[in-house]
Amino acid sequence: MTAEVTTEPVRTAIPARLDRLRWSPFHTRMIVGLGAAWILDGLNITVASSVSAILQQPDTLDLSSTQVGLIATVYLVGQIVGALYFGKMSDRLGRKKLFVVTLAVFLVGSGLSAFTFGNSPGWLVFFYATRFVAGMGIGGEYSAINSAIDEMMPSRYRGRVDVWINGTYWAGSILGTFVALIFLNAMSPTVGWRLAFLVGPLLAVVVILVRRNLPESPRWLVTHGYAAQAEEAIKSIEQEVTGSGQLLSPVDETDTITLKPERQYGYLVFLRLVFRQYTKRAILAASLMITQSFLYNAIFFTYAIVLTQFYGVSATRVPIYGLAFAVGNLAGPLLLGHLFDKWGRKIMIAGTYLLSSVLLAISAWLFDAGSLNAETQTLMWMAIFFLASAGASAAYLTASEIFPIEIRAEAIAVFFAIAQVAGAIGPLFYGALIGDGTNRTALAIGYLIGAAIMFVGGLVEVAFGVNAEGKSLETIARPLSAVEVGQR
Repeated sequence: MTAEVTTEPVRTAIPARLDRLRWSPFHTRMIVGLGAAWILDGLNITVASSVSAILQQPDTLDLSSTQVGLIATVYLVGQIVGALYFGKMSDRLGRKKLFVVTLAVFLVGSGLSAFTFGNSPGWLVFFYATRFVAGMGIGGEYSAINSAIDEMMPSRYRGRVDVWINGTYWAGSILGTFVALIFLNAMSPTVGWRLAFLVGPLLAVVVILVRRNLPESPRWLVTHGYAAQAEEAIKSIEQEVTGSGQLLSPVDETDTITLKPERQYGYLVFLRLVFRQYTKRAILAASLMITQSFLYNAIFFTYAIVLTQFYGVSATRVPIYGLAFAVGNLAGPLLLGHLFDKWGRKIMIAGTYLLSSVLLAISAWLFDAGSLNAETQTLMWMAIFFLASAGASAAYLTASEIFPIEIRAEAIAVFFAIAQVAGAIGPLFYGALIGDGTNRTALAIGYLIGAAIMFVGGLVEVAFGVNAEGKSLETIARPLSAVEVGQR
């Protein structure tokens, strides 16, 4: 930014002015513009998974099974690197710059993947590099977008909106399934897989146009010394809200906060705070993110193998069961999201984690006993992840709102990265248990282990959970730059 930056203490009511707002077209526009990140991620992963068999054909890229498996690994590593790098940049340079840049990075990476024309060493390096770049963009999205949404969304809506948006990953998965079915069945494989990869970038272009007209987070601006720009941003938001017919109540003087802008924060500051001041909150965020990631990756990346090897479902019918699985995951956040604001974070997060773990344990017993078929197994998965999906979405909400604004995006990035690493273990572990598809007991024990891990996540929420519902972010986690009124 080239605008004037102040280093003097600034007394501001911007947080209270944002939190007093009622729902308006501005908030709808913000959700549309910023909430597309998870849809794109679900779309991208589903498309890549759906075309994997096509890419093994001689008339496409003629990849080996190992080379196909590497696609997901490279994308995952890209997500981790992108989250850590762009998370730091988001805290340093602002939310708006990064939520435009990260989406552009995804657009370029994912779009270029479609222009791979062979499996020579050079083309393979190109293809994996594009998947890595696409992953970086999405990883950066998780940090920048969660921060921006939580900082501009009124506190009374923050929980449900964050849960809703994080849950829309499964809307992207559903969309990706239909995209793959259309392009892979309606045209030749050599063209269809390329067009399927281009759907995400085309959607990203539209989203970028919407995002360019969204303001920078007024909270971020004032915290980093851009007091004048912060005032302009909050006024533009208020004008749009009042333009919809909403009357704004005055802000009480006691709701102001004095900040002494400081821009030099980073991962070293984050780690120091984690070990000294926010240890319990760090344990909470890490536990919620790790446990849900392990469970999700374990089931999601192996359910097709379970259906085909244990229940004899043909490979061509697996996507139908996958759609049902995705619908259950999408329905949970959408139907339960408002309760995270109404009933509170602790009861809802702990409840979804604990109940989903109990259902998973029951399903493990039924599976081992041979009491399930493909349809009832899928119904069990739908019930489990109806709850688990809402809880998992709230894990991102927790990592975002329980740390100070100056390190918020970095906190999300760190716990996202830890979760991705932990989650990568799940498919390997469960894949080994599945083996040749004859040992039900081994896999049932694996499901019980997953249930126990998820149960631990729920217990940690009971012990360390933060009652953040309806509270301003500054009340939940005092800004590092906050000072007492009158002090310098």
